[in-house]
Amino acid sequence: MKKLVTIILAGALLLFLVAGCGNNTVTGSDPKTGTKTEEITIAGSTSVQPISEAINEAFKEKNPNIKVYVQGGGSSAGIKAAQEGTANIGSSSRELKKEEAGLTETVICKDGIAITVNTKNAVNDLSIEQIKKIYGGEITNWKEVGGADQKINVVTREVGSGTRTAFEELVMGKQAISDKSIVQNATGSVRTAVAGDPNAIGYISLASINETVKAVTVEGVKVSTDNIINGTYKIQRPFLYLTKGAPTGASKTFIDFVMSTEGQSIIKQEGLVSVK
Repeated sequence: MKKLVTIILAGALLLFLVAGCGNNTVTGSDPKTGTKTEEITIAGSTSVQPISEAINEAFKEKNPNIKVYVQGGGSSAGIKAAQEGTANIGSSSRELKKEEAGLTETVICKDGIAITVNTKNAVNDLSIEQIKKIYGGEITNWKEVGGADQKINVVTREVGSGTRTAFEELVMGKQAISDKSIVQNATGSVRTAVAGDPNAIGYISLASINETVKAVTVEGVKVSTDNIINGTYKIQRPFLYLTKGAPTGASKTFIDFVMSTEGQSIIKQEGLVSVK
């Protein structure tokens, strides 16, 4: 009899877990109050991560029974997590490739990729062709682009980063990034590397610019919300949330909040471009 009870309980638990891991939500209940709770995980782009965290601060005040866990890992990792169901929402800072089709995309905002140098660097403007040649290893000294007679230390993101993929598509074309570049695995790490090196150059999200680095103009155009909207700043890309099928449950509640007036207002406050 005890064995039969154990089997029944195990079966019930299995059904609960399968139901909870359905389309996009893990469900449970608060052991103290018995109130229904839901949990979702957002994983992927380190450029999108700070925006997700900022929005979640406002979201959880209105939805205390929904726990949102935000993780990084890079866009490719986020896309894979959404495909495999290991994250409820994948985040990407680049467009999906043909072989990654099949996910439901929500464009939550747009971003400019800022070309940053150290604040002590005299260079204030670069053309896309100059940036391409710097990252391709053809231009190696700042004096070649109007700066000091110093070697350029090129900082890039890791392979699989959405920011790197977008940068390669928008700037590099078929030209490979030099294997002599310094590789960093997060937006914040690129910014820190450039801030600490007078001869460095890097590329980061518009939302990640602060007083520690200088964003140069590109062909005379400043990276800004207005210039992304009017299309004059050319190095720009979308920020995506990705789900396996249409979002449901807590995932839909969170994405709906992101796309609401309040959510888009937070996106603007964080320095990104609203899509509404």
